[in-house]
Amino acid sequence: MARVGVREWLALAPVMLSGKLARYSDDTGGPLKRFETDFCEKFGVAHALTMCNGTAALISAVAAAGIGPGDEVLVPAYTWIATAAAPLAAGAVPVLVDIDHTLTMDPADILRKITPRTKAIIPVHMSNMVCDMDAIMRIAKEHNLIVIEDACQAVGLTYKGKRTGSFGHASAYSFNQFKNINIGEGGALATGDHTLFARARMFHDIGALFRGHLEFIKEPPILGVNFKANQIQGAMLNVQLSKLDPMIAKMRRRYDVMAEILSHSDVMRVGPHNDIGAAAGLHVIFDTEDDAKRFAAEHKRGVYRLYDSSRHVFTNWQPILQKRTAHPAMNPYNWADKAVDYGGDTCTQSLDILRRTCRISLGENYPLMLMAHLAKRMVQQRPAGGQLAYAT
Repeated sequence: MARVGVREWLALAPVMLSGKLARYSDDTGGPLKRFETDFCEKFGVAHALTMCNGTAALISAVAAAGIGPGDEVLVPAYTWIATAAAPLAAGAVPVLVDIDHTLTMDPADILRKITPRTKAIIPVHMSNMVCDMDAIMRIAKEHNLIVIEDACQAVGLTYKGKRTGSFGHASAYSFNQFKNINIGEGGALATGDHTLFARARMFHDIGALFRGHLEFIKEPPILGVNFKANQIQGAMLNVQLSKLDPMIAKMRRRYDVMAEILSHSDVMRVGPHNDIGAAAGLHVIFDTEDDAKRFAAEHKRGVYRLYDSSRHVFTNWQPILQKRTAHPAMNPYNWADKAVDYGGDTCTQSLDILRRTCRISLGENYPLMLMAHLAKRMVQQRPAGGQLAYAT
């Protein structure tokens, strides 16, 4: 995650003194407009819309894309629950798709899960691991599906030279305190589709009808909610955006060094990437669940077994597994194909991978030599007795 410091604090002073804190209180657009302009240029997208958080961006993207009751949306079995909840907020239902060893959606399982009701795919660039966007976009084109990239956990990363979030019809980003851009809480929607952008801007702001946006001439107004960001967030975002690429460069250097060291282990293997040349997320895979447990227990700082991060594993999404919403009369599952099921044989491949895999922090805020030293300590050998021992 990016650090917050004096520069962000200083950026807040002019906004506070101006008294123009709300999204539309400044006729010039204020810091938010400046951030969105710079974000579009850096990420290679036509439109960006800052919001209160990443979940709001996901929901707005789904709603703006015209996804609703009776539709199915493919989501990965390993992600933050908001990815699966966003279709439900728009009246559609999520269908769970296995991940592969890259920790992202398995294109082969995407093909298995497509039905006549499938309307969209939400691939997630999880923990700075980028999806196989070539395969996903090819599948989407062949089956006439909408792609909404969830880039919340990989802000600024690239896949084959293009930024995450610039491949699909729309994308969502998160700027909360655990993300690559960190303002405590915030998010953004990006798209190259002018109509989708107009609809998203209306949906995210219930008062958009009175703003005089020119797109309304071509697109009839729709009723929305209130997901707007404020200018305080915008001021911090401008500082954080300038820190993004230097931070990712640090992550890349640490990945190269640590992955090379860890590749010499005979008890684990470095996890694959869909674009190894731009890798900025590190995970290791073991042959057994017990080996992964022992590794995580020995290296508590900066290492965790993915299955133990319960909030990201679909088996812990109880409201979704039990198909419960705030009011039964508005439950999207009432209109869904009864074959949509989250039973005991759901995404067993994902569960197997998560149980045997550990993520390792790249420690971008620590010296490279320290991270290399820690990687050397992690290199393991298996003695005759079967227990794990650590090379010195």
